[in-house]
Amino acid sequence: MSISSDEVNFLVYRYLQESGFTHSAFTFGIESHISQSNINGALVPPAALISIIQKGLQYVEAEISINEDGTILDNRGIEALSLIDAVMPDVVQSRSQQLREKIAAEKVANAAKAEAQINGEDTTNNVDTNHVDAMEVDGTMEIPPSKATVLRGHESEVFICAWNPTSDMLASGSGDSTARIWNLTANNNSANQLVLRHCIREGGQEVPSNKDVTSLDWNVKSQPWEGDQEVPSNKDVTSLDWNSEGTLLATGSYDGFARIWSTDGRLVTTLGQHKGPIFALKWNKKGNYLLSAGVDKTTIIWDAHSGEAKQQFPFHSAPALDVDWQTNTSFASCSTDMCIHVCKLGVDKPIKTFQGHSNEVNAIKWDPSGTLLASCSDDMTLKIWSMKQDSCVHDLQAHTKEIYTIKWSPTGPGTNNPNAQLMLASASFDSTVRLWDVERGVCIHTLTKHQEPVYSVAFSPDGKYLASGSFDKCVHIWNTQSGQLVHSYRGTGGIFEVCWNSTGDRVGASASDGSVCVLDLRTLK
Repeated sequence: MSISSDEVNFLVYRYLQESGFTHSAFTFGIESHISQSNINGALVPPAALISIIQKGLQYVEAEISINEDGTILDNRGIEALSLIDAVMPDVVQSRSQQLREKIAAEKVANAAKAEAQINGEDTTNNVDTNHVDAMEVDGTMEIPPSKATVLRGHESEVFICAWNPTSDMLASGSGDSTARIWNLTANNNSANQLVLRHCIREGGQEVPSNKDVTSLDWNVKSQPWEGDQEVPSNKDVTSLDWNSEGTLLATGSYDGFARIWSTDGRLVTTLGQHKGPIFALKWNKKGNYLLSAGVDKTTIIWDAHSGEAKQQFPFHSAPALDVDWQTNTSFASCSTDMCIHVCKLGVDKPIKTFQGHSNEVNAIKWDPSGTLLASCSDDMTLKIWSMKQDSCVHDLQAHTKEIYTIKWSPTGPGTNNPNAQLMLASASFDSTVRLWDVERGVCIHTLTKHQEPVYSVAFSPDGKYLASGSFDKCVHIWNTQSGQLVHSYRGTGGIFEVCWNSTGDRVGASASDGSVCVLDLRTLK
């Protein structure tokens, strides 16, 4: 048997990532030098640490059932051990002794029973067995393999994906230090890929930056590297975003740099001022500014044309996790400090601060009209805020575990679907998705088919459907009016992100096994 500290550290790192402890994973990864190990994360299946621990538990349970001479104690199962029990020798020895005493007592009882039957007495007991059928999925719901295109090329987990808003190009970001642009033509089941390598300069060479790419977004202007050669950064690309025209893609990385790329894969601009990982990166609607949030507790508005930082906002007291534009010059940010700040370019302090969450705030989103701000937190609540008041408009409590992300429907005032009801979707580690009527502050539907934490939700462009992706490897498509499951697809890895294309007939999904999947819904709806 061979166990190295690098292997143990990698499994712990992956467990923290998969459990949603993003920042703990980052800190642990730095201290344990995960980036310097030669372990290929794409080959390590999801939940690997839990799987090997379960096997260890089974081994301990098996030990209890085996005599010293190797024979099995009456071939029966024992009461399941907890993980803590299994590492306590006294408990294991006690369980073993209890099992032996139980077997001895049963032998005596069986002997008495056999004797009674010989004397003409029937002591047979009728036992009712409870049988639970596995959940059956209507065959018409399942998306057939012929309608799913699996894109392979990434060498590690794919954390994010985003469709170009004007064409059939899908961007993806991975832990292999690359983003990729997949060009999917309407009638083609394959895709050409452009590889966007995230590199840093060392001694005239571009080397891997050993930092995750944490965000992506499209926009403008060319600024070539200074130096001779590029080296990959060896860190996750964890977020992606195209500009509204679909001409530029911005990426944010754990190396502290934001990058802007053209649709042909050319690096246009590199933006560097953050001290440490970038967790979120978004274009404004106009496309002249980029907004980033980092572990250094700050948010930055960048001039996308010049690559210069227009203003840095140092108002959070802990890492900034998410940002969202309200207008072309004002935005909200959230943090592990449990606070939400609304800031404006040119103003040297927040124009509004919202407090009320009791744990870190994972995501924030303005509604389509920029009137209401939704936030979700590890405190298991999502809250709705208005610039007109300090306290939250609604405190929505229904989830039983952390809420990882939220999305507004593209409906109601300020959208292309003004007569449709505005809804908010929330995705939680309790394995459920909830749809909310924000005006009334009530939950409309609870979507319960997932079996593992749900990491992503996305509305179709018309708001009639919702896609959800979970670590149970499933992508589900729901009818938002009825709450019914319409289509389902099981992939080959845990799903980190789902997204719709601009025409609403394709769903992209990125997975923990390095795959990117495109589901063709054109003939299924």
